[in-house]
Amino acid sequence: MIEVSVAQRQQLMFAGLVTLGMAATVGGALGFEHIGGYIPCALCLLQRDPYYYGIPLGLLAILTSVLKLPAWTTRTLLGLVSILMLVGAGIGVYHAGAEWHFWEGPSTCATTAEGISSNVGDLLGDLDAKHAPSCTDAALRILGLSFAGWNVIASLILAAIALRGAARAG
Repeated sequence: MIEVSVAQRQQLMFAGLVTLGMAATVGGALGFEHIGGYIPCALCLLQRDPYYYGIPLGLLAILTSVLKLPAWTTRTLLGLVSILMLVGAGIGVYHAGAEWHFWEGPSTCATTAEGISSNVGDLLGDLDAKHAPSCTDAALRILGLSFAGWNVIASLILAAIALRGAARAG
């Protein structure tokens, strides 16, 4: 009986940790966009999709654990989250490689420039504050890595957490 409660706690811990990590990662990206003024390119937006699909799956994994549903349900959901994070890491590797000019980026990388004012008086200020998107030029590098590079690291860590939870839970 004790083994079941330990397994249920592990399921909840892994599901909660990976879901919180996904929310923090995509929240950070949204913060750089809306607070920092970094307009995402098409690949940046594509890298967010695994998080947008993964967060609800993580919440479902938490719910299945709290409701003490069969362990395979939580394991399956965590497995799906890990696959999504590996897909996100793959997109990030492609994007980072295009930024480092290891290979060609997409032929078009256009996104809408949301947040730029239509008021002529504010336009110059907005142009200084906003950073135009490019799939082949990193808008910012932190410790030598672009946003795409950091996404690869975050996605791999989150995939490892979800995989460990899927393997250990139950």
